[in-house]
Amino acid sequence: MAGAAVSRRLGDRLRWKTARLTDRRVESEVAHTLVFEVPDWPGHAAGQHVDVRLTAEDGYSTQRSYSLASAPDGESVELTVQRVDGGEVSPYLTEGLAVGDAVELRGPIGGWFVWRPEQTEPILLVGGGSGLVPLMAMIRTRRAVGSRTPFRLVYSVRSPEYQLFAPELRPDDPGLDKTYLYTRSAPPHWRRPLGQITASDLSGAGWPPDFEATCYVCGSTGFVEKAAGLLVALGHHPGRIRTERFGPSG
Repeated sequence: MAGAAVSRRLGDRLRWKTARLTDRRVESEVAHTLVFEVPDWPGHAAGQHVDVRLTAEDGYSTQRSYSLASAPDGESVELTVQRVDGGEVSPYLTEGLAVGDAVELRGPIGGWFVWRPEQTEPILLVGGGSGLVPLMAMIRTRRAVGSRTPFRLVYSVRSPEYQLFAPELRPDDPGLDKTYLYTRSAPPHWRRPLGQITASDLSGAGWPPDFEATCYVCGSTGFVEKAAGLLVALGHHPGRIRTERFGPSG
């Protein structure tokens, strides 16, 4: 019986579901958060993603994977999509999809790059650009369940104009420490020099290795490889470093 129940749940996650857009929010110059209602949504864990499928009138279809930005909340899910110039899907989602329109979703997908409220060890979140999205789902879930697990966020972004979730992250959030790194331009009088993430950034804003924190690193392939390598060099156990990466698709 237990095996049959697991098979049913897995089958439900692999089934395409109709998701209707109910709201959208502008997050940055190139990113929008899309709020969908998904009937019979099975629920998700912070850090999981979904596949999104678009189908044209002539039958042509294409799909992309996007991280879930929201904490579990019934049949409502949020995707934060950054427009890729010349892309096939993201320009339509950020500029063409109107409230009331529908797409197809499949998921949730993933079981390794997730944070669950029963975890009590310190957490280090390291995000580059839109790699903040699944980390934000973890922050929101922590807040929603009233967890006191200590979180530290290190967020590397091109410039303030590209920063995601700025209004929500700006206020103090007990137990969440935030550090921002800018690579191309920074706010006036910003002390840290412009540039990519360094070992000094992670040692100063992260956790000491002997705290045995779980580290979640998400961003472009280059960013993830560099950040994860720096964490290992600083003494963090590779088994405690979980990575999720994104990159251009065809």
